[in-house]
Amino acid sequence: MESNARTTGWKGKKRISALLGIGLAIILALAGCSGKSGTSVIDDNGEPDAAPGDQVTIDFWFPWGGDYQKEFKQYVVDEFEKKHPNIKVKMTFVESSGQTQSSDKLLTAIAGGNPPDVALFDRFLIGSWAAKGSLTDLTEFVENGGVSPDDYYKSVWDESVYEKKVYALPWGTDNRAMYYNKTLMEKAGLDPNNPPKTIAELDEMAEAIFVEGKNGKYDEIGFIPWMNQGFLYTQAWNWGGAWEQNGELTPNHPQNVKALDWMAGYAKKYNIENLTSFSTAIGQTGMNPFWTGKVGFVFDGNWVLNDLSKYKPEFEWGVAPMPAADGYPSITWAGGWSYVIPKGAKHTNEAWEFVKFVAHKEGTLLWSKRPTAGNDITVMPSVNDELKLADNPNLKIFLDMMPNAFTRPVTPVGSFLWNEAMRVQDLAINGKGEAQQLLDEVKKNVDAELAKIK
Repeated sequence: MESNARTTGWKGKKRISALLGIGLAIILALAGCSGKSGTSVIDDNGEPDAAPGDQVTIDFWFPWGGDYQKEFKQYVVDEFEKKHPNIKVKMTFVESSGQTQSSDKLLTAIAGGNPPDVALFDRFLIGSWAAKGSLTDLTEFVENGGVSPDDYYKSVWDESVYEKKVYALPWGTDNRAMYYNKTLMEKAGLDPNNPPKTIAELDEMAEAIFVEGKNGKYDEIGFIPWMNQGFLYTQAWNWGGAWEQNGELTPNHPQNVKALDWMAGYAKKYNIENLTSFSTAIGQTGMNPFWTGKVGFVFDGNWVLNDLSKYKPEFEWGVAPMPAADGYPSITWAGGWSYVIPKGAKHTNEAWEFVKFVAHKEGTLLWSKRPTAGNDITVMPSVNDELKLADNPNLKIFLDMMPNAFTRPVTPVGSFLWNEAMRVQDLAINGKGEAQQLLDEVKKNVDAELAKIK
């Protein structure tokens, strides 16, 4: 998969000449507008902006519940306001719509011309929202703001860029690896210190771990390809597939087809009804399936390490890169969040000051040093190094893969492609279609959606 080209070669626009600046200063002085309350000047984008010293309140929307608001205000927002006494931040919780990371309320606010100034935003959605004209182009702010693409992991930066324009600053990331149960491996006669490195080895070891109970249901599971983070997206990359090549979406890439066929093979071999019954029973416990001690191998994210203090497993376990098909390197893929300025924001300059603070090094460090940070990975390698995250051997597995992590294609139909992949994954494992035919259908549907936009 090829990602967008990095935008290190942006050409800066011409700046106002010194003579014009002096003339403007004289005009402002004659007009007597040096700091009077309510007076505005014109910002670099030709928009009205608050005069120096004016108090501005920016509205920041976020979709996270729990303790996020309290902690983010305490560790980040309060520090920002100390450094920018003329800017106050109003935090507003706006939940995501349905099962998505998107917000219909945010989209409606943008369309109505009354959006917030800043939003915490799933990076995966940037391509589709930028294509709609719903996000502010931050390219010039980035060029002039001391922010470099090289400050971030390449993949997460590329995910913030659409058609060579920057629409967000990355913030927070995660990626995927394999968790393996050493106790079950040893019980099955396998070397617990030698986890599978290829899919062929994974298949063989998983088969040895499966245990069927007296009722015909599974007591222990070796591996279920679609469990947890084992999406078709994940497995396609593990098989050497690609979702995008040379700017074209390729859901029916030959290796993607092999990956889906392999997933369907597990459903046939181990009986999809029994696998579903096992997963349903585990789901009712509210536990991550791996921490029950009844699953040999599972693909999941670094955030799962935070479960340790909650579940305190009584079995030996480890973390390793996900196995890949023979002849292909082990991979991972990253997701995460970003900060955007919605199109039509009233306080663009102040919003940028906030975005730059929270999503660049200072704010990233403040948030990452909070007591509850757990096993979070930041989007900035220098911050991860400063925090010494690699001292945790389990987290180091994830960190070592970040420089080469894949991300989902930045495209106006990114969400549509994801949903289509999930749709045919479900059909394939339930025996309702062949992999090639299903993915050819996805390609046709995705191309049709793109044609509507173009």
